[in-house]
Amino acid sequence: MAASGNANTFGRAMHGADFVLIDGVMFETGYLRVPDRDTVADDIVLEARNEHTEIAFTREDVEGALHLGDGLYRLKSGAQLRFLSCATIH
Repeated sequence: MAASGNANTFGRAMHGADFVLIDGVMFETGYLRVPDRDTVADDIVLEARNEHTEIAFTREDVEGALHLGDGLYRLKSGAQLRFLSCATIH
């Protein structure tokens, strides 16, 4: 992923997310790898699942994700993603 401000924002949103909302459907993240200079186009950067579906995105899939505001991103495919984390209260 290019080292643009948008790419950095997407990486920060993705880092440590417990869940991802994809087109309004909640998925639990199983694997996350923030794209970096060592990640190639067909490397998996996100695997997620819910009770019905497993999904995976490659670096190429997330390359150029457009930040729509309030933590929402649109991929080239048109899919919309929002990364979510669980808060722990002590």
